[in-house]
Amino acid sequence: VQLVESGGGLVQPGGSLRLSCVASESRFSFVGMGWYRQAPGKQRELVAETTSSGSTNYADSVKGRFTISRENAENTVYLQMNSLKPEDKAVYYCKGRGLFSTGDAYWGQGTQVTVSS
Repeated sequence: VQLVESGGGLVQPGGSLRLSCVASESRFSFVGMGWYRQAPGKQRELVAETTSSGSTNYADSVKGRFTISRENAENTVYLQMNSLKPEDKAVYYCKGRGLFSTGDAYWGQGTQVTVSS
């Protein structure tokens, strides 16, 4: 199963980007799909996750600025990022979990987001 992210890039502070992640598997739905990020020298952290039941979870640092959404049937997840800050700069990774078993997890290769003037 492959996850492919797109939508990263360079944006000025206060700007917006929309990340997309599409999975190669569409016969079965992930229990959870989400976005993580990793800045240089830091650990990978959860940004936002959504489940097939529609629940969502956000990191405190992005609440009110980022919105996660999902197309369950297509195993596609989006991250709308508004009011971007320089500290949002990181590689953003898509993750899908619970596809064939409770403990499985799949990661994309990542997409770079840079926030700079």
